[in-house]
Amino acid sequence: MTYDTVTASAHLHRLTALTVRLTGRLEAETQAFAAHRPQDVAAGLAETQDLANLYRRESTQLKMNPGLLSAAPPSDRMGLIKATEAFEAVLAVHARTVEAARTISEGLVRTIAQEVAGARAMGTGYGASGRAAAGDGRAVTLNRKA
Repeated sequence: MTYDTVTASAHLHRLTALTVRLTGRLEAETQAFAAHRPQDVAAGLAETQDLANLYRRESTQLKMNPGLLSAAPPSDRMGLIKATEAFEAVLAVHARTVEAARTISEGLVRTIAQEVAGARAMGTGYGASGRAAAGDGRAVTLNRKA
């Protein structure tokens, strides 16, 4: 299928604007994590997810219609390329930041669960062999996929 320049240009402008907007959201989230304010990320999470889903659909549509890209003027293609490069750089930093936050959160949950299990095991007494009886840790559940 052949595309006219106006249609191709409009599509690329829309995708470029979406990429820039999503890049801005990810930068803001990364800054919020760096400032120890994850609650700021939670407030805009739905918008970020909506933008990411829209970006996924738009980029898939472009991949399925390569003629759309070739029909666009070179300046529009370069604009999309630059926006995509910036997005990928911010996305890499964002991914590392989110992974670090997840690791810290999981470590806190594990530590708290171990403390609770240790506190419950303290008054269990001694067994017939003279050794301290093991506490019952079944009441504490730790989901490793937190």
